[in-house]
Amino acid sequence: MQISDLPYPDPGVPDARSGPRFLLWLGRGQLGGQLKSLCWGMLHFTGVAALPYAVGLGVDAVVDHEPDRLLLVGALLLAIGVAISVGDSMLHRTAVTNWITAAARVQQLLARKTAELGSALTRRVAAGEVVAVSTGDVEKIGWFVEAVSRFLAALFSVVLVCVGLLFFAPELGVVVAIGVPLIALATLPLLPRATRRADVQREKAGKATELASDTVAGLRVLRGIGGEELFLGRYREASQEVRKAAVRSARMWALISAIQVVLPGALMITVVWYGATLVSDGRIEVGELVAAFSAVATLLYPLRHFQEIAMAYSFSRPSAKRAARVLSLNRTDAVAAAAERPARTEPVRAPAPGGDLYDPRTGLLAPAGRFTAVVCGDPDLAGRLAERLGGHPMDEAAASDAGAEAGATGTATATAETTADTAGAPSVLLGGVALDELDLDTARTLVLVQDKDPVLLSGTLRELFDVPASGAVESAAALGAAQCADVLDALLQSAPDGVEDPMDARITERGRSLSGGQRQRLALARSLVTDPEVLVLDEPTSAVDSHTEARIAEGVAALRAGRTTVVLASSPLLLDRADRVVLIDEGTVAAVGTHRDLLQREPRYRAVVTRETDEEQRLGGPALTELEEALTEIEESA
Repeated sequence: MQISDLPYPDPGVPDARSGPRFLLWLGRGQLGGQLKSLCWGMLHFTGVAALPYAVGLGVDAVVDHEPDRLLLVGALLLAIGVAISVGDSMLHRTAVTNWITAAARVQQLLARKTAELGSALTRRVAAGEVVAVSTGDVEKIGWFVEAVSRFLAALFSVVLVCVGLLFFAPELGVVVAIGVPLIALATLPLLPRATRRADVQREKAGKATELASDTVAGLRVLRGIGGEELFLGRYREASQEVRKAAVRSARMWALISAIQVVLPGALMITVVWYGATLVSDGRIEVGELVAAFSAVATLLYPLRHFQEIAMAYSFSRPSAKRAARVLSLNRTDAVAAAAERPARTEPVRAPAPGGDLYDPRTGLLAPAGRFTAVVCGDPDLAGRLAERLGGHPMDEAAASDAGAEAGATGTATATAETTADTAGAPSVLLGGVALDELDLDTARTLVLVQDKDPVLLSGTLRELFDVPASGAVESAAALGAAQCADVLDALLQSAPDGVEDPMDARITERGRSLSGGQRQRLALARSLVTDPEVLVLDEPTSAVDSHTEARIAEGVAALRAGRTTVVLASSPLLLDRADRVVLIDEGTVAAVGTHRDLLQREPRYRAVVTRETDEEQRLGGPALTELEEALTEIEESA
């Protein structure tokens, strides 16, 4: 695989059972590249290993006054120099190619897994963990893959030098053959501690990254409530902890580096002292001493690669473990096991159009072609229900992982509810077919879920709406239904001169130049353009004013007429436009009816929608009267 061939047409199916297995799988996928790198490395290091012997032969030729032999030694040195130069250049080229291609493969696998799980990924793995895996961990994994071939070539040269000295100067060769393995193995006892310190540093860095991301994302809100300094102070403390952990880790690696310098130096001194004694006794020639000294000095270069492979593996093993953890998350297998359904080997055929959407876990039924509103007293439950309706239920293991994370941050109670809500839950059915058994692309074509915090990527508005769609809904109709006229005007005003069509206006990263309500309406319009068979919206109007919300409710109901639409919300303006409203209490359907009907007969529904207190319910519901008056006023103004 060459860099010019990237990205991979198919990155493959990784062995994500553990970190070492994942590294081994990556290595097997690059046997050709590793073999090329090893061959060039052997050429380079063989030249390095042969250099001391050639120098020794040259010294002997000078001492023996043999100019012809000295000329041959000069030609040999020239050939060795060419081999070292060419081998080093090609070794670097092939090794870096291995690094880049391995990193690219891992990034493609992570991108594919992210696309497969969607927003459910951050429910199973912390956002900071995902960022750390897709950036720093990918580089560390690529570093190890690159270092393997260099280490093997260096190992070959070390063995070659030791064996050559045993034949060239046996007395000195024995000393070198004993000392080199001791030098190579001296740092092994320190590696576990160094690895633990590096893991602590990486963990603290991940938490600091997550804290920074959360702070930046909510900076506008934090400034509004005066909490900016509080969160900045927390980030300062977290960054100082990262710095201290980095210093402790660097000290250990500095000690390992010092050992790699001191011990070879001690071996060199020993060889010189012992060799000088042998020369003075007439047991070896001066050229043999020079060759032995040069060989030991040359060994310092390949021995550095022993330290590099140790460091690379120490850093890449936990990185590979984290990457394997993300890549092992599966949309269907764990859920099928939890529901005691046998895993299917053949693809499931998509249901016929016009089927009802049914969730066996909660008992929620969304009839085909109807506008169904769902009211949940718990916003977290609404988010999990939206994921389930899209065919992405959180499996039991994921819920347990989330429980461990949440318990560490003081939200163990909510996570226990999450685990109970998701563990062993059967799949959502569309037309009688389980969504999580369908092919991912098919499931997403049938059911589109827009969560409560949709993301807008940078680019033009036209690019934003360039999404897979049925073609039945035009962008203008979707923008009109989502009440985006003021958003188009704002984009056009901020666009450079010469841009006359608002569809050509650019949106900044995550739509930061727009207000929360404007971003929400653009995301809603994008969802409407796709025109899926089933559209699930989680709080689509939470950031807009009531009059705009009323017009959006009317526009969505009109545009989605005859199509299945499910809206999870507690806004009376949206609920009043729904064909049917479902109240979910304690994880199951508690009541079904129209909005006004449920207001009259269901106290639990009224308490959620009107925020009515127990005292107000006892007095006859003054909040209900005020709500009905407000609804009438907004309808008349709209």
